[in-house]
Amino acid sequence: MKSITISRMEGIYAICEDENQKYYAIEISELPQGASAGDVLIVDDTEGTLTIDREATLAKKKKKK
Repeated sequence: MKSITISRMEGIYAICEDENQKYYAIEISELPQGASAGDVLIVDDTEGTLTIDREATLAKKKKKK
């Protein structure tokens, strides 16, 4: 599993970035309910799921302050 961060929303896509600064465009309809820019997502390739990592999101937002 890896994690990506939602950088911004553009039209029907969420532009996400991983730790290697690689970008992904994911349809907003594929995101977990309530996901927004700044959220950290856990990508489970075996299950094909995206989950919001609330702890990592909170830590990242606190670090930015």
